[in-house]
Amino acid sequence: VQLQASGGGLVQGGGSLRLSCAASGLALRAYHMGWFRQAPGQEREIIAASRRSGGDPYYADSVKGRFTISRDNAKNTLYLQMNGLKFEDTAVYFCAASQNVQWHMMAGYKYWGQGTLVTVSS
Repeated sequence: VQLQASGGGLVQGGGSLRLSCAASGLALRAYHMGWFRQAPGQEREIIAASRRSGGDPYYADSVKGRFTISRDNAKNTLYLQMNGLKFEDTAVYFCAASQNVQWHMMAGYKYWGQGTLVTVSS
């Protein structure tokens, strides 16, 4: 199983980025998928999650209304559209896959990508 996150970079505050997570070795449609981030000196946190069955995604309060998680099961790819970026969004962003019932909690995620760095200048 491999999850390849990409799309990070340097962006000015207020700007946008779209992250992608290409999956291989697993069928995205069979997994709950999440985006996580870890800022310097901080613990990793879940910021968005998508159930394999569909339905309303989960968003952390810190990104609600600005970030959108989506998936293309045919392309086996997960996305995170990030708008209105703030300095405090600077972090390494990870994607992960889970088949655990607790799809909105980090502990249930089994497969992890390597992370992509997002830097937001103030």
